Amino acid sequence: MKNALITGATKGMGRAIAIAFAKENTNLAICARNADDLAAFKTELQNINPNIEVITVVADGSNREELLHFAETAQQKLGYIHIIVNSLGMYVASSILDDEKNLFLKVVNTNLMPSYELYRFFGKTMVSVGEGHIFNICSIAALDPIPEAGIYSVTKAALLCLNDVMRLEMEKHGVKVTAVIPGSTLTDSWKGIAVDKDKMVLPEDIASAIINIYKMSAGANVDQIIIKPVYGQV
Repeated sequence: MKNALITGATKGMGRAIAIAFAKENTNLAICARNADDLAAFKTELQNINPNIEVITVVADGSNREELLHFAETAQQKLGYIHIIVNSLGMYVASSILDDEKNLFLKVVNTNLMPSYELYRFFGKTMVSVGEGHIFNICSIAALDPIPEAGIYSVTKAALLCLNDVMRLEMEKHGVKVTAVIPGSTLTDSWKGIAVDKDKMVLPEDIASAIINIYKMSAGANVDQIIIKPVYGQV
């Protein structure tokens, strides 16, 4: 049985991805800041598949020490982590000139730092084993910056570049790395905004893509996948 670690797993895309891997008979390690949300989601996942193990850690993924504690706990309890999904992220609608004090570091620590630190934590073990798959949830803003969300765009572009460096470092060791690049996706970022869900990407679409990419043959890798609304960006 394979083991997957997923950040940002109790909401949005991360939640849908965790459910999809549970249905694929994959053990899961997930973290969240809210203990009640985490406990409720663990129960839901085990009801979906009673045969899997679900490891939960109350942690803020944007805090390096708490993130690494989560990684250590997942490794101790599950063993080798075959799959990492870096789904934690935050969208801030603010131009760079209007950013609040300390917003830069907050967004960097949420959108970029976790992927970097988890790669450093698990990467050498993946090299020694010669197996694994890392998914980084980027954004279409990495390719087409949004001036109304400047620092978000910058961090997602940096994450896409980090993803490419990871892939180039790992490809000779048989470890796969994939950038998932969603367009307008119906997550909590749209909370309070009236939108037509039939004109947006759904979290389940992202989860389906990741599962299908993961299940490809050992010799195939999807470097990046762009998933946008059929009617264009919202």
